[in-house]
Amino acid sequence: MATALDEMAEELTCSICLSLFTSPVTLPCAHNFCHQCLDLTWKGAEGSSYSCPQCRDVFSSKPELKKNTVLTNLVSQLRTVQMEDPDNLPEEEEEELEHEPETPDKGTVLCDSCRKMAASKTCLTCMASFCQEHLMPHLQSPAFLDHLLSQPLGDLKDRKCVEHNKLMDHFCWDHGQCVCCYCALSHKACKTYPLQEAKQQKELHYMNVLKSMNQKIEKATRTAEEVQNEQRQLLEITRKKKQQLEDEYEEIKGLIDEERRRSMAKIEEEEQKVTNKFNFTQSVLTKKRQEYERMRSRVQSLLQEQDDLRFLKKAERVKDLTSKQPFKPKTEFDDKLLQNIYRNAVCLKDLVKSQIGQMVETPEWHSPHKEKVPSAEPRTGAEGAGKRSDFTPLPPRVKGEKPPIKNKASPRPKPAAPIPESREQLLNYAKRLSADPSTVHKKIVLSDSFTKLSISDTPQPYPECAQRFFSCSQLLCSQGFSQGLHYWEVIKEGGHFSGLGVAYNTIARNGPESRLGRNKVSWCIEWCNGKLQAWHDDKQTDLTTPNTSKYGVLLNCDQGFVSFYCIGKKFSEIYKFRARFTEPVYPAFWMFSSKTVLSLNAFHLEP
Repeated sequence: MATALDEMAEELTCSICLSLFTSPVTLPCAHNFCHQCLDLTWKGAEGSSYSCPQCRDVFSSKPELKKNTVLTNLVSQLRTVQMEDPDNLPEEEEEELEHEPETPDKGTVLCDSCRKMAASKTCLTCMASFCQEHLMPHLQSPAFLDHLLSQPLGDLKDRKCVEHNKLMDHFCWDHGQCVCCYCALSHKACKTYPLQEAKQQKELHYMNVLKSMNQKIEKATRTAEEVQNEQRQLLEITRKKKQQLEDEYEEIKGLIDEERRRSMAKIEEEEQKVTNKFNFTQSVLTKKRQEYERMRSRVQSLLQEQDDLRFLKKAERVKDLTSKQPFKPKTEFDDKLLQNIYRNAVCLKDLVKSQIGQMVETPEWHSPHKEKVPSAEPRTGAEGAGKRSDFTPLPPRVKGEKPPIKNKASPRPKPAAPIPESREQLLNYAKRLSADPSTVHKKIVLSDSFTKLSISDTPQPYPECAQRFFSCSQLLCSQGFSQGLHYWEVIKEGGHFSGLGVAYNTIARNGPESRLGRNKVSWCIEWCNGKLQAWHDDKQTDLTTPNTSKYGVLLNCDQGFVSFYCIGKKFSEIYKFRARFTEPVYPAFWMFSSKTVLSLNAFHLEP
């Protein structure tokens, strides 16, 4: 009974306040919460911020919260049962029981015969207390040998049956009350025990309760320590990543500053060359001006000569000293050099903008919010060539050594295959898929050799398996890919809730985090009430819903991306995720609507 009540109480507990529901309300995603708890959670939220605290479903507007009368009645009935069951008494009643007045002290019990002396014994047959003197008949007379004596009791009235005025010497287990020998006749159908035996059984029961409480306290303490350790680990990871980011950005800043210094030095060198040319020209022109001034003085002196003979002799000498016209050489900057320097700076700026914009558009490149520390061991083979985990520290550099070029990958054993641009090219990489029966949720029906998927209201009799999805109606395919290009097509028929994508085999099988796109190990597009969305790491991107029922998926393990295409009158890309795949990737599908049917291998590959 207690186990059933505990299970019922767990189902009727609000996941926010961890207490029994108070004015419970139900969200469109079918999860229930206290009205006040939900209001506090959504306080200050606007627009798409309204989401379910349990499954993280986002609502376009604030849902209308209506009281769930069924849950309210169940909570009321559970509280009534807890009030009747001593094991589930509220804290207020437990405190009342703890402060219940105790039995009066032995010395306060007086002899019922003389009412003067303190009683030494209480006769449970006579229902009276006697001092040592008035107890003598019970000790000496044979008529009182069968009377039951006990230590002095001051609560004899409470030990008598109100109806029969007899000692209550039995306990009815079914009704939970003490009864006398006459009352026991009306409880023949019940389990009745002598008080001592009933006490022993109750003591055994409460010893088990005490043991259970100790276990729960120990578990709560252990869980609290685990949470505290996880918090410390996350804070330490955050601190290290912040330091690593600071080092990376300092390095980037140093590289940009070095490039800026080098470019400025070239411009200043060219500026110095041009300045030297101008200074030389100025000095030459200054000399020429001085020559012209001397010539002018001689000509003026010649014109002042009055004698004809002397004038002509002087004129011949002045004619030989006539100087050339002043000349200004062409002096200018090296335009080609300046343009190259400026173009390099613009290209660097555009490259930084492009990389930053690309990282913003692909959240999976960012540091995980909930950290799983990546393995520091490098992967072997073609799969791990030229790749390293996010935030893996670079090897130390010798001072003065040039930094490595990070945007160039290490050489691979084989050159990367060109990315196909048309459906005809994609079909060269087509793969035939089949569902993995060991992962299929029990509401999904498989047919046509595990290539046709549909939803059933009746759970299928699949065998229990640790790889099977339990919470979300989804599955993985049998084929996993770790390198190369792979393409497959799917036909979606009917229903407003379904999805397709890829995932690691390590994806959770139970809980809200097991749904495609709600974790770091899966990427998908899904139709939610007719609207198309892209999901990864519990982050949503709204997409334009194409008018087609046929879709294609391209997985490029080497270059790290998965693309989704619509196939109709026009073949076009819907969305692309960029990722660094560190494990084999499996095609995955999610279905919720009962009318949804997914058909794999839509291109009808020949065997």
